[in-house]
Amino acid sequence: MLSPHTIDPRTPCTIVRDLRQPLVATAIHAGHSVRTEIAERINLDSAQRLREEDPFTDRWTAVAPSRIVGTASRFEVDLNRPRDEAVYRVPDDAWGLHVWREPLPESIVERSLARYDAFYAAAAALFDAVHERFGRFAVLDLHSYNHRRGGPDSPAAPADENPEVNLGTSTMDAERFGEAVERFAEHLRSDGALDVRSDVKFRGGHFVRWVHERYAGDACAIAIEVKKTYMDEWTGQPDDQRISRFGRRLDAAVPTLLEALGARPA
Repeated sequence: MLSPHTIDPRTPCTIVRDLRQPLVATAIHAGHSVRTEIAERINLDSAQRLREEDPFTDRWTAVAPSRIVGTASRFEVDLNRPRDEAVYRVPDDAWGLHVWREPLPESIVERSLARYDAFYAAAAALFDAVHERFGRFAVLDLHSYNHRRGGPDSPAAPADENPEVNLGTSTMDAERFGEAVERFAEHLRSDGALDVRSDVKFRGGHFVRWVHERYAGDACAIAIEVKKTYMDEWTGQPDDQRISRFGRRLDAAVPTLLEALGARPA
């Protein structure tokens, strides 16, 4: 693990640095905490926030020796959006939710953005080390998404538009990494239990775009959105069996991805 003195204390994540493999797994929306000055002003309760966060995705980062797990709620600062959109201001920024009791003072926004900057500095330090050691490397950027937005008893969203696993690949070099991603997807779906498709519901967010721009030609960052069939998105209750099952599928698919990627061995 990175020693504490190397990480800005404002950094809203935990980081494990272990350079045994050219792979980093991230769960940047797994966090739920908000600092006191945010809690005093937020208009959402814990359950409302949890519904739009990515609970339990941190468990899947165990597939990689190096990993980053977000600790702050995306309602404090969204690490998967560009800096000027990272603090939600109006309902259109946050699925129509009225996030704040009153507009946030700019001083609070700036403190949230300082956490955003600290996160990207810490992520860059980890990725720089992986890049220096291996050259080409992969990032599994783990997220989740809702499929019963109408309420707990509403019909599930149509399966043809909402795959069980959506791989966001639009910001990567498809000519360089397309075959590796397809082999990874084939392995994920090989037991017939998972509907795995690319760029159907989501095409990849700001974080993977940043990785691809910073390490152009060497980083294959896949945004993995898992439909919340592994939990009850309204109560927050996990289905531990489904969570473990997907973790095993992910773990089994990693060697295929790294082999296809052709990264240098440790």
